[in-house]
Amino acid sequence: MPGLVRKVLVFAAVDGLILQPAPPRNHLPTTQQAIKIDYKGNVGPLLKDRREESTAPVSLETHGIIGLLKIASSSFLISICGREQVAQIHGKPIYKITDVSLIPLSSQADADQAIVTANEHLARHNRSSQTGESDEASDNSDDESQSISGDSLDDDVTPPAQEIKDPLTGQKGPMDRRGSVVEDVIGKKGVYGRFADKWFSRKGWSTESRRMQGMSSEDDLTQKNMAKDVDSIMPGEAEQPIRPGAIPVSDNDVKDSVSPGDIPKAMEGSTDSTTVTLLPKILKTAKMYFGSGNFFFSYDYDLSHGIGKQQKNSSLPLYKQFEPLYFWNQHLMSPFIEVGQHNFVLPVIQGFVGQRSFNLKGVDSRSTSIMLDPSHNPDDIHLKSYPSQTDEQVAASQGDSNTAAEESPESKEFLLTLVSRRSVKRAGLRYLRRGIDEEGNVANSVETEQILSSPEWEISNDRIFSFTQYRGSIPLFFSQSPYSLKPQVQFWGSPETNAKAFKRHFVDISSRYGSIYCASLVDKHGTESKIGEEYEKQAAALNEHGGIDGRGTKLGFEWFDFHNVCRGMHFENVSKLMDSLAPFLKETGWTEIEKGEATYQQSGVLRTNCMDCLDRTNVVQSACAQAALEAQLSAQNLSIDLQNDPSTSWFNNLWADNGDAISKQYAGTAALKGDFTRTRKRNALGALSDFGLTLTRYYNNIVNDYFAQALIDFMLGRATDSIFAEFEADMKSSDYFVDLKKVRQAAIERSAGIVIEDKDEDLVAGWTLSVPSAANALKTAAFEEAVLLLTDRALYFCRLDWGTEKVKTFERIDLHDIEEIGRGVYITSTLAQRHMDVEKNVGFVIQYRADEGMAMVRRNTRSLDSGVHDDKAKRCSAKQDATGRFLAFKALPPRSAVSAGEGADPVNEVEMVKGVCEEIAKVANKARSQQGALTEGEGVAKGLLVVEERDVISLADAKKSTGYLEQLGYSLKKLVWA
Repeated sequence: MPGLVRKVLVFAAVDGLILQPAPPRNHLPTTQQAIKIDYKGNVGPLLKDRREESTAPVSLETHGIIGLLKIASSSFLISICGREQVAQIHGKPIYKITDVSLIPLSSQADADQAIVTANEHLARHNRSSQTGESDEASDNSDDESQSISGDSLDDDVTPPAQEIKDPLTGQKGPMDRRGSVVEDVIGKKGVYGRFADKWFSRKGWSTESRRMQGMSSEDDLTQKNMAKDVDSIMPGEAEQPIRPGAIPVSDNDVKDSVSPGDIPKAMEGSTDSTTVTLLPKILKTAKMYFGSGNFFFSYDYDLSHGIGKQQKNSSLPLYKQFEPLYFWNQHLMSPFIEVGQHNFVLPVIQGFVGQRSFNLKGVDSRSTSIMLDPSHNPDDIHLKSYPSQTDEQVAASQGDSNTAAEESPESKEFLLTLVSRRSVKRAGLRYLRRGIDEEGNVANSVETEQILSSPEWEISNDRIFSFTQYRGSIPLFFSQSPYSLKPQVQFWGSPETNAKAFKRHFVDISSRYGSIYCASLVDKHGTESKIGEEYEKQAAALNEHGGIDGRGTKLGFEWFDFHNVCRGMHFENVSKLMDSLAPFLKETGWTEIEKGEATYQQSGVLRTNCMDCLDRTNVVQSACAQAALEAQLSAQNLSIDLQNDPSTSWFNNLWADNGDAISKQYAGTAALKGDFTRTRKRNALGALSDFGLTLTRYYNNIVNDYFAQALIDFMLGRATDSIFAEFEADMKSSDYFVDLKKVRQAAIERSAGIVIEDKDEDLVAGWTLSVPSAANALKTAAFEEAVLLLTDRALYFCRLDWGTEKVKTFERIDLHDIEEIGRGVYITSTLAQRHMDVEKNVGFVIQYRADEGMAMVRRNTRSLDSGVHDDKAKRCSAKQDATGRFLAFKALPPRSAVSAGEGADPVNEVEMVKGVCEEIAKVANKARSQQGALTEGEGVAKGLLVVEERDVISLADAKKSTGYLEQLGYSLKKLVWA
């Protein structure tokens, strides 16, 4: 594939930012790849080396570009200024992003200031890393520290030909020595996590520390980490998990992005004042988001595909080989892609990458190399034979392994790599992204691949094994409130809607992995039982109607009540589930590569879920990965006891790190039940730790997540920047992955089919509008969406249960009974600027008369109740007859911040209300003229319905009706949320 730019020099000129590849040492500057981004965000090639110009006094050296963040009419360049090498696959380094810089594209002065502060920030961290280097040297005085050098080599310099042992991963091969290894790995190990400090140590973990949730027992460990991270944490502030909206960031770190005082300069033209106000928070959150340690990249290796699906000797740029499902910065990179600057397009994934090396001693050639779980009978064997092979093939493969074992020295070295890839579809945070969308994408969708190889990655001699699992939210339309520790499940959509999305989800998974077996870990009692039953019912219905492909391919399903079976902290009972899964895992096997070719492909995938697909899911996935690793080693006549041997705790820690990473990305904390994943034992201390994590998750759910979700939707291109104005107005983020146009259109069609009884009555038009929750009112505490239908004879006002897609109540108004229509400004709140915009907050009121004694409202339960009701809200009284009744409607946002697709843009709120009112008046007047209800008088027809221009609720009236306590409550909420 064409080479990517590995180091980029960024400096500001009068006419824009210059991005130029940094040359290797003792090489002349390269100009053929340099590009310029002008101060309007336009990307283009640069044909002249301008680094020596007086207009560029300072420059920033970065490790690559994440993309352009465009907000309103302003743009910011996001570049990687901190990285950490976490693995090597086929000798190709894999990096984790540890720090980013945001440079404003507004003027040379602003860009220069951002570059200077970014360099100062890097200098502080370099000083901290140097301190960390000396401390680490005292702990690791052997040759382990000798192979880590400073900035002695540039990225573009070819590594030395001799093979060395990588102290980071334990593998042998050309070491990609960078200063960032010293800077980011050793110097910032406290920021990386509580386990990194021992990860790279030759001493490894002590037996006692392995038993205590993987935490070091050394008394001075905390003091070391505090000393190394003193520049990255504010005084008096504890180190916190890195996560958008929940991470303490120093003032210096915020300045690395852009100074809040310079924001007005960066905004050109007329922009939403709310977006300008929130811009410091947007930039700060974006910086923390990409610098949180949750994003990974490689210059040479395609992280988006499994090792068995890598394209060899491809001439395509890396981003074109990349699977769009895991391309997290694709939208931000679109300005570079559109102009063909492929060398600067560095795709990144979100998820986890970890790697460990281990040694195994060879065994006697007569041994069966079959590991038995001590908790089972000797006849209970889990995945110990080679998958899908004949006895002759198994014997042949064991014979080869025996020969290799006899010829090898006492032990054999292996490398275990773990790669988790989070999907960009339905991406987001817990409670804000649950279940499925109409395209079949589920929340918290993660593919995890476990790779077993030799450290040398010798294609000619070694076999490479790859085992893939999948996790994802329950594929049904449902939601849960974030304001409860035990939230109830709220279903959405009809059974037909759920069935359609359910099947689409499994068709998509099947096209990628083959056969599917679902392991559902939700409770069979309590709040989770209802959705577990519906999941099981949908799976059974799918199998009854032709299966996944409609030709009989069955969906495997196992409902394992994790909490009930493992109650009393007996998590070892997960082995009961493994007994059920063993036949499927044995049948589908894993991918095996020999001599560079895939000799066997994994033919199916285990799909695991609990409610959040985090804690219980990680326990089960690590158990399956353990069984797969033992079986793969057994196929090579080697054995390992991952369950009981304390020297194999690295495996548990690796999977626990993976669980913590995914949990932080979705729920804001490390995974629960982490002590069992790390030690295979559960204790009271672990339970107490889980309680603290649960409270932290609860705080994140109700305070931090809404804004972070809005930023995720925006950076993935799912929403426009008006999503931030909506957040400021309501302090929440809506689910924009559901196509609101389709939902509303379906609601109109469904309502028309239910409420229009006369076959001769023709539907003219239908609209979805916002209405007060109570009848005969202009303003209520809550508003809801309703459907208004217009036929050639009447208006139908329908209130819907959007969760079940059913009409709750409807009211029929004859066109002859409409007395007045008035349209104008409709202000329902004065707490936020968006709610006071007279161009966006408009509506209309329909006044009509009702006949005494006639039932006005019909309710739809199992059937339509057309009888006369005694309730005052359902009957027109004599007083109402005298004063008349009215219905108030308010226009909905035309797109609700959803990005525009193909076709014309929808009309704005004012035009929409005007069109609805004129259509109703035109049809009503036509109906009256046909029945002779109109008479001529004084040049104007009497009885003619005319739309009047008058405010429904003016801004002045709305301010008078807003109470002091209401204003105080919103101010306090805004102080906490924003």
